[in-house]
Amino acid sequence: MKKREDDFTERRKHLQNLSDQEIHDKFWELAHQIMQPMLELGKKNTTPSIERSVLLRMGFSSLEAKPIIEGVLDRGLISKGAGHVVYKLAKEKDISIREAGLMLVNGEGWDEVVSLFSKEAAKC
Repeated sequence: MKKREDDFTERRKHLQNLSDQEIHDKFWELAHQIMQPMLELGKKNTTPSIERSVLLRMGFSSLEAKPIIEGVLDRGLISKGAGHVVYKLAKEKDISIREAGLMLVNGEGWDEVVSLFSKEAAKC
């Protein structure tokens, strides 16, 4: 195996005259740049399995989560997040998250949810 040439002193020249605080700031600036594409992906992309996981953590069973996710997919609301859909309906109707989710499971409240998100989109 060929020994790697040590070029540390050459590679660090652009950092050589920076203070500890400037190096610290530079590190975090670069860390944010690296993470930004991943954060954007997380904000803009989701999957039914991720949304199912969210609903499970909100206290719904797998059997209850399934029709909610199907309803969200059927209405093009997956990008809003299934948990967000349940939460928004609960706030609008001033009921618990559990009650709102069960309404959706029973096929109730979907028109209202679609309307709520349509109003939100119109504001933007």
